Amino acid sequence: MPTTWLHIVGIGEDGLAGLQLATRAVVEAADVVIGGDRHELLSETLRAERLDWPEQFDDLIALLNDLRPRRVVMLATGDPLWFSIGARIGRAIDPAQITYHPQISAFQMAAARMGWSMADLETLTAHGRPVEQMIAFIQPHVRLLILTTGPETPGQIARFLTERGFGASPMTVLAAMGGPEEERFDGVAETWSHTVPAFNTLAVECVAAPDAALLPRVPGLADELFQRDETLTRQEVRAVTLAKLMPMRGAPLWDIGTGCGSVAVEWMRAARYARAIGVEPRAGRRTMAAANALALGTPRLELVAGHAPEALEGLAAPDAVFIGGGLSEDVFRATWMALRPLGRVVCNAVTVEDAVLLSDLHKHHGGQLVKLTGARADGAGNWQELDEITQWSLVRR
Repeated sequence: MPTTWLHIVGIGEDGLAGLQLATRAVVEAADVVIGGDRHELLSETLRAERLDWPEQFDDLIALLNDLRPRRVVMLATGDPLWFSIGARIGRAIDPAQITYHPQISAFQMAAARMGWSMADLETLTAHGRPVEQMIAFIQPHVRLLILTTGPETPGQIARFLTERGFGASPMTVLAAMGGPEEERFDGVAETWSHTVPAFNTLAVECVAAPDAALLPRVPGLADELFQRDETLTRQEVRAVTLAKLMPMRGAPLWDIGTGCGSVAVEWMRAARYARAIGVEPRAGRRTMAAANALALGTPRLELVAGHAPEALEGLAAPDAVFIGGGLSEDVFRATWMALRPLGRVVCNAVTVEDAVLLSDLHKHHGGQLVKLTGARADGAGNWQELDEITQWSLVRR
């Protein structure tokens, strides 16, 4: 059983004084203490060798391994395992060699300041991540706590809220919580004008206007919300398609022939940390997909130029595959071989030729083969038939 040599310690604005006695003893007995400038200011009295965080994560892991087996303390903010560096280190170094010492997190302190129940809100971070990801969580009556990435983040989020009809949403910035310089800034999104400190936490209570955009996490967003062309997977078909793909937390999707990216975007919206790679040969469609990803809160959609199956080489193995364009037996075979166990594949066909191919694949591999038909009424009550879709889906067991 490896011995613990690395301690990752959460520290707050009250510095060493806020640590439990046992944790403080660990910090004071360290041979080496690693932290950022802010952490050093909060622990100036320590006599250990002081090292700064390297800029690159790989360099940090190399530094930690070089320091083994000396007694090493790494300082982090709040809870090291909640949107912090601790989890990443635990994936690179055997967790049995690490002891974590959590402090009260910024989320917990912010919830206490606001009088909000942690069980009834969403926690997000924009620290080191695209701030646009919070757009996916803008819904009526939702409370958000967001770790920001700098003084400009609250203004960006205020703009996102206002553009989507949530301009009346109360916003509160809480800075330096738990320290002698704690500050609070209150306002509403549509008139937000505060200049706030760089290190802050944002609380938002989403309030929708009557004309607000409704963007549920359940798949089936309105077609009008997407930049699109004739390749768009229509709302009704998209909802069925995502149900068969089964979005799950952290799961990767390949969206082959991604077009404007509607399926990939909805996949990422439907489950926390879900990932998607869209494979699309046409630059104009990749541009639309990227714009839709930003507008709808999935800025980490990855887009790959090229045709399947060649463009699939080297991609991380998927938990699900959607083939909406470029269908062929070779493409199916390549995706089927790449799928993880319990992976799902869904193929949609519009043409007669592709429908015949899906029928043949169904005979050889099983799964579920269905035809999706429907119609929409215009404002005068006239019905317009939608394209008939042949859909084949199966699970790799």
